[in-house]
Amino acid sequence: MSKTFARLSGLTVGYDADGQTGAALEAVDLEIVPGERLAIIGESGSGKSTLALTLAGLLPDNARVTGHIAWPAYGEAPLAGRDYGFVFQDAGASLNPVLSVGEQIAEVAQRHLGMGWHEAYGRARHLLERVRIPQPDAALHTYPHQLSGGQRQRVCIASAIAARPKLLIADEPTSALDMVVQAEIVALLEELVREDGMTLLFVTHDIALASGFADRIAVFRAGRLVEAGPTAEVLSRPRDAYTASLIASHIDLATPPLVAEDAA
Repeated sequence: MSKTFARLSGLTVGYDADGQTGAALEAVDLEIVPGERLAIIGESGSGKSTLALTLAGLLPDNARVTGHIAWPAYGEAPLAGRDYGFVFQDAGASLNPVLSVGEQIAEVAQRHLGMGWHEAYGRARHLLERVRIPQPDAALHTYPHQLSGGQRQRVCIASAIAARPKLLIADEPTSALDMVVQAEIVALLEELVREDGMTLLFVTHDIALASGFADRIAVFRAGRLVEAGPTAEVLSRPRDAYTASLIASHIDLATPPLVAEDAA
């Protein structure tokens, strides 16, 4: 197995608006290791979600990308759904309101694993059981609006792993949940990644949450990667002053820091 799952070289992403291009990521160099749990940490606007969307090929049409992404784990660009699964922040918005939970999960297995509908539906039932949805047989026939926020996120995770992907990208999957449910979702992701041998890219603003499970942490600020390394090393011996200030102050990274205005 290659020692590198994915390699980002000089990755720069900007968005066109009003005739100008604003940079969301600037010259990012980063390697993702097979089987690791990598946490992408940053405040709002740091570029962490843009990084996840870039890796997944989900950027909007007005995005401009330069640099390079290599995929030694695949040999070519991965296919959404089959090679990687994506868990979005807003589970309610990412699920189809007019299809049952079972239909949505089974569709992924049918499309990417070549299963017949009956077999795919059986896999959907198995996955609902794996993500600990109560009464999975009945849950197959429920619709997203009938589920709690935590249950909807579990359904999204089941759908994301339905085709047995090598990579799972979770973009702020716990930010809309209370602390108890957050911990349950993180524990579930850890379990699934370990059991299925997946690589996990976990995007979050919560450095405390990431410190409990991530093998490595990559810290972003204003579109730049300021530091990356093993979790224990980053937390105990941060090399960048910004990382040190985050750890020392325990600020809420969901809120961008205040920038003092220049004196008149």
